[in-house]
Amino acid sequence: MERRQLIKHSAFAVAAFAFSKDLFATQAERGMQKGFEGSNGGIIKLSSNENPHGPAESAKKAMIDAVIISNRYQFDTNAQLREAIGKLTGHNKDNILLGAGSSELLGVVTSWTAYKKGNIVASEPTFKVWLPAARKLGLPTKLVPLTSTKHNDLNALANNIDADTKMVYLCNPNNPTGTVSPKTELEAFVKTVTAKTILLMDEAYTDYYDSPSMAHMVNENPNLIIAKTFSKTYGMAGARVGYVLAHPDTIKELSSFMAWANAGPSAVSMKGALGVINDQAFVDYVKVENIKAKAILYKGFNDLGIKYIESFTSFVYFDTKTYPKNVPAVLQANNIIGARSFEDNSTWLRISIGTVQEMTKVVEALKAGATKS
Repeated sequence: MERRQLIKHSAFAVAAFAFSKDLFATQAERGMQKGFEGSNGGIIKLSSNENPHGPAESAKKAMIDAVIISNRYQFDTNAQLREAIGKLTGHNKDNILLGAGSSELLGVVTSWTAYKKGNIVASEPTFKVWLPAARKLGLPTKLVPLTSTKHNDLNALANNIDADTKMVYLCNPNNPTGTVSPKTELEAFVKTVTAKTILLMDEAYTDYYDSPSMAHMVNENPNLIIAKTFSKTYGMAGARVGYVLAHPDTIKELSSFMAWANAGPSAVSMKGALGVINDQAFVDYVKVENIKAKAILYKGFNDLGIKYIESFTSFVYFDTKTYPKNVPAVLQANNIIGARSFEDNSTWLRISIGTVQEMTKVVEALKAGATKS
């Protein structure tokens, strides 16, 4: 009886801690955003492409249960998670390396590349969290402009490979533009690039529209590395669970650049990932809500004459050139933060997709701002 009571009290304590932590995070964020505390209270944060609906109940329950056993190392759990990921992707656990979000693993791949000396080829703009580390490691990067339609220029990327190129980085769908390349073109690009060097493909957003993944090519191609994450459709950005898919020999190479392979995510986070990985109902809900919320934003942009790119992700890239005021300032005045630029001297901005209610408020704010003197 005492043991059951202890577990019950522990669960209550964990729930209370989770509530107080969320409350503290909200208050802290409000404090950092001076002047944004309007009469309606909270802030709508649309800056980091976070899932506004997660984590799923399946993940939360698994994480709460795991807190009680988090005094133990996670050897069994990371093996279970890699096996579960393998069932999802058509691989085995030897094809998979876990990290604290895919960002940690992008850094590991960058360190591995820098060890070989040479340069990296990547698009501009794209997701560049790994770029500062590459520069500090003495790894120059050749940045290749996107096409006129804001797509990755696959031909130009391939043509910029030289004898010193040790890696090509491709984010598909691309962040911040939300564009995706066709499957046949991607497969040809993989074959061309990996015949010469390593190709690191960031597929953080493929799940939103079932965009083409090149994961099926890793077993026969030691030069292909695919980065994926539980941060987006699974709603676990703060839990920090990501992974790469690669040939087993490549996984061994990458593991040697980690102090402890597969130990990046905590036991609690991995249990959450195991809890949600087969929760297809939640993933479907997230995808449908993302489409609905995005449609509201698109209609608002159309009404205002704002040009935008139809996105295959949880964010939208749009051109503020024809809008009469400063878009970030208009949104901030309405407690909405996140619209920001990724190109020098450009009128294009990216905004994350929130809930239907949040995107309705975005459109209302922009329309009201356009009519005020």
